[in-house]
Amino acid sequence: MAGSQGAFADDAATAEMGADMAADVTAGLTYPQTKTVDVVDTAFGIKIPDPYRWLEDDVRVNPAVADWVKAQNKVTDAYLDTLPGKDVLAARMKKLFDYERFGLPEKAGGNYFFTKNDGLQNQSVLYVRKGLTGKDRVLIDPNIWAKDGATALDAWVPSKNGKLLAYSIQDGGSDWRTIRVLDTATGKILSDEIKWAKFTNISWVGNDGFLYSRFAEPKEGAAFQQLNYNQTIYYHKIGTPQSEDKAIYATPDKPEYGHSAQVTHDGKWALITTAQGTDEKYELHIMPLGKKPSWKATPLVKGLEHEWQLVEGMGNKLWFVTNKDAPRLKVVSVDLSGKTPVFTDIVAERAETLTRAQIVGERLILSYIKDAKSMAMMTNLAGGPAKEISLNAIGTASGFSGTPGDPETFYGFSSFNQPGAVYRFDSRTGQSSPFAEPKLSFNPADFAIEQVFYPSKDGTKIPMFIVHKKGLDLSKGAPTLLYGYGGFNISQTPTYSATRMAWIQSGGVFALANLRGGGEYGKPWHDAGRLMNKQNVFDDFAAAGEYLIAKGYTAKGKLAIEGRSNGGLLVGASLNQRPDLFAAGHAAVGVMDMTRFDRFTAGRYWVDDYGSPAKEADLRMQLTYSPYHNIRSGVDYPAVIVSTADTDDRVVPGHSFKYTAALQAAKTGSRPKIIRIESRAGHGSGKPTDKLIEEYSDIYAFLAKWTGLELK
Repeated sequence: MAGSQGAFADDAATAEMGADMAADVTAGLTYPQTKTVDVVDTAFGIKIPDPYRWLEDDVRVNPAVADWVKAQNKVTDAYLDTLPGKDVLAARMKKLFDYERFGLPEKAGGNYFFTKNDGLQNQSVLYVRKGLTGKDRVLIDPNIWAKDGATALDAWVPSKNGKLLAYSIQDGGSDWRTIRVLDTATGKILSDEIKWAKFTNISWVGNDGFLYSRFAEPKEGAAFQQLNYNQTIYYHKIGTPQSEDKAIYATPDKPEYGHSAQVTHDGKWALITTAQGTDEKYELHIMPLGKKPSWKATPLVKGLEHEWQLVEGMGNKLWFVTNKDAPRLKVVSVDLSGKTPVFTDIVAERAETLTRAQIVGERLILSYIKDAKSMAMMTNLAGGPAKEISLNAIGTASGFSGTPGDPETFYGFSSFNQPGAVYRFDSRTGQSSPFAEPKLSFNPADFAIEQVFYPSKDGTKIPMFIVHKKGLDLSKGAPTLLYGYGGFNISQTPTYSATRMAWIQSGGVFALANLRGGGEYGKPWHDAGRLMNKQNVFDDFAAAGEYLIAKGYTAKGKLAIEGRSNGGLLVGASLNQRPDLFAAGHAAVGVMDMTRFDRFTAGRYWVDDYGSPAKEADLRMQLTYSPYHNIRSGVDYPAVIVSTADTDDRVVPGHSFKYTAALQAAKTGSRPKIIRIESRAGHGSGKPTDKLIEEYSDIYAFLAKWTGLELK
């Protein structure tokens, strides 16, 4: 890769951004004229022009931004309507989405709760079944909540006896949640209503109430942009108004701290987990519960230094997954019966990365990632002997939730060519049996899945999955879609996507690169792609593209790149640094202005991965790759489609708006630079099926056009 482009240059780039920028006529497109403003920030002696600052305003508040959105969508829609094969892709995606799919069952009071989608329903429906072989009954159908299908059922948690169920509602893709409660026998919705919950667990205390986390109600008109501070844990007693909820834990002296609560299955303890950002560094407090809780918290782990995941509690003993003295994580227990907690190692660190542990019956079930693929092990509660659970394929296993004393659990398994199937697992016998297997419109055996390890710029070996139809003619290289993320300790593993499968069925190659910054190999892998090491991620991505071309999977002019959120940043930076390598790029809901990301909603948490713009060393590094600040006028760029949504309150759409305006204004060649802005949608979760089909048939038709993929 061309590297970091040196220190932030305040000559050509600054002059380009600070000048009046005329609309360009490109590929038959006339971009809307975007006004510029004379805004220049100065930090540590660095002048940082921001001529499109006004586009940060909320589209619902500033009419000028709303008009800009309409003008951009008009140009984009007109262009996308000309693309050949868009209808072919939409029809193919519709068929690929049209299969019955199940979520993982949750067992409570003899009832099994699970979600199911008949295929093309915009939102999955929550069902309840009495016993394992009972009749399914609809409990919640979110498809009747909104005409546009954009109001979604988010989390749902049954009470211990299964008689009540608390659930959260997501509207228009926002991160804000409303929590309601219903009677599972009658389906009647109770009067309980919790507002302004966000980044929260719902954890029942017995059957009479639950713990949840919320922020204060935002100022009027600021719900989608205001920074989130002073998260507080509350106890809600069923049948009472939210105004009577009891605040049980907060840190007003440290407003940047966030808090969540978990209750052990036996109801004896509530664990309070505190974090300051996205890095897995937690502080723990413990609260004894009992019949009349005092809500008094006692420190268990002080200091934000290590990751701690509660596995379960039985009596005075708790189990945790932690990376303390174990970069790829291990299982420990802690005895709370004495005056001082005593920690004991239970399952030692392995070569694979431990992602989760659960107690099911009398066993520990351990979920690992081995070279970006799932594997699972089972031990007794003392940590041995270890026995592997057979998964039989390259893919991703999820679930294995359970309770002490009950050997039954469920897990899901999917891969690039295999939609999610659900299996029942008996931890006593070690046997799996199908609970729900999808009926498919294609044969998974028709598709090849290969894993390769390619060298990055510094020689580090990076895993990558490559998927295509068996027998595909690669003699001249095929149009290829390369996807990456590379951040926040998030692992990219093989999973099924109907939209990607439509690309593959059309004769394209799909590649997924497991870039540094993710969690595939534990903390060292994450650290190697964040803060001052962020450039490694872009180097890894470029090396993936170079490998795909060198090995003949694709060819120059046939390679497209895609990424979402942090991956949108990846695409924006990669297009700036290596415009010669790619034919097209899709940057979705990306973080595009690295100097101001921490000023909106949850952006302040991301300093753990990106560093803080308030620190000189961090800012200088951020300015070397910030997509908005490094557009290279006078250089021929790939075709670019940016996508975002007006109610994205995770990565506010101003990032994509400003980046697109700057890209359109610069002289970057004849290929189009357009933005697709969805309404009544957020960062991605809860998006209805019909919007997904419409969105990705647009985007993949665009990428197909510029990589030469024929859609027949």
